[in-house]
Amino acid sequence: MSEEYNLFYFFKQFPDEESCWKYLEKRRWGNTPICPHCGNAQKIYRYKNGKTFKCANCKKQFSVKTGTIYENSNIPLQKWFLTFYLISLSKKGISSIELSKTIGVTQKSAWYLLHKIRYMLEHRNSDNLLRGTVELDETYVGGQRRGKRGRGSENKTPVFGAIQRGGRLSITPVPNAKRKTLEPIIHKRVKKGTHINSDEWWAYTKLCSDY
Repeated sequence: MSEEYNLFYFFKQFPDEESCWKYLEKRRWGNTPICPHCGNAQKIYRYKNGKTFKCANCKKQFSVKTGTIYENSNIPLQKWFLTFYLISLSKKGISSIELSKTIGVTQKSAWYLLHKIRYMLEHRNSDNLLRGTVELDETYVGGQRRGKRGRGSENKTPVFGAIQRGGRLSITPVPNAKRKTLEPIIHKRVKKGTHINSDEWWAYTKLCSDY
């Protein structure tokens, strides 16, 4: 990944918890909150705390976290977002011990974050195409035993990442980093004509020339 994508870049985009809430609301609903209980988008009332809503149709309360992997979690959204970001940046993979030290949570909480994110990635289906300038790379997460790190790592889950300049991110668990595995994912997630940046890993070379 480019050096532009580092922790300084992350904290410039998400300097505090409020910025993370606003980003998630914008990403999930656009400009109009939608009740996750009944689907109503009319007469949605926001409470004074800025985070809780009430639907005038079904009378139920909700927040932008309702119905997502963030629901019922006391871990700040900023730490969730930072975990996603670290996963996308790390070529060697990240363990729960490393994550706990980096973001300042217990190892149990770090394991919970990695577990929930891996589960979400395995069941995610995004139709939003990345465009403009996109960086491609893969990383390896999980694994309890020591061993080879990076490409070819044992006991770790390969995760392919594509980051669009401006912050949009697509990450997908994959069985390996071979061309025949990555190409269909890239064609599905990245718009034709996009400028692609990657390392010299052979799986990307032909693809980059195609785009």
